[in-house]
Order: sequence, then C-alpha cells, then structure tokens
Amino acid sequence: MAENIKLEIVTPDNLVVDDEVQIVMAPGTDGEFGILKGHTPFLTSLKVGTVIYKDTLGKERLVFVSGGFAEALPDKVTILAESAERRRDIDQERAKQAMERAEKRLASHDESIDYVRAKAALIRAMYRLKVTGYIV
Repeated sequence: MAENIKLEIVTPDNLVVDDEVQIVMAPGTDGEFGILKGHTPFLTSLKVGTVIYKDTLGKERLVFVSGGFAEALPDKVTILAESAERRRDIDQERAKQAMERAEKRLASHDESIDYVRAKAALIRAMYRLKVTGYIV
C-alpha cells in the first residue's frame, strides 16, 4: 500500500481541500502531472482545469481550479488557486448558463465582444461541468 501525502488547495478566500491523499494529478501549464509521496520538490503554474486526487480509501475526487500555482514537496502538495470548487459546491445550472452565454458571444459577429474573455469563460464553464459529470 502506498503512503499518503498531504494535499492543500487554497484560494484567496478559502481552504478548499485539506486532506491526506494517495495521489494528486493537476493541470500544469506545461502539461498534466501526478504526485505521490516522496516526489522531487518542484513549483509550477497551473492552467484552468481539474485537480484529481484519490482519498485514503482510493475514491477519486475532483476539484475545479482556475489557474494558480502548485508546490510539490516529498510529503505535501499545496495548490494556490485563483479559484477552486469541489464537485458538491458547483452550481451546475449556473455553469450551464455561463457556457451558453459564452457560446453565444463567440458565435456573434459583434466587434465589441472580447473574444479572449468569452473563450476563457467558456473554458471555465466547461471544466466546471466536467467536474460535475454533466460533460464527459
């Protein structure tokens, strides 16, 4: 049986996760990465995506993160996220509405639309819905 590692996911407003876990997988800006107990220390930036971890019982847990940084130490992973939400905290209907609004903005030919912001909003909404299981 593998040893556990401490996982903390923190936002400017909240401590989202503070658990002992078996493994952590996160969306680094240079690609997804996984961390087990005893990992070589490193620091990396995160992109919008899903942090996946297995709790001490082996159950997979998902957390939406909207950018930030991750620090891996041999016995601890700290994720400092701009925003983060556990599956149970995501309002699926609100995320669907945000996705629809972003899709409409991107489909319009209105020159006043900020397409970079609309695309970022679409990506955030899609990852939130993916965490809830609405999008596979």
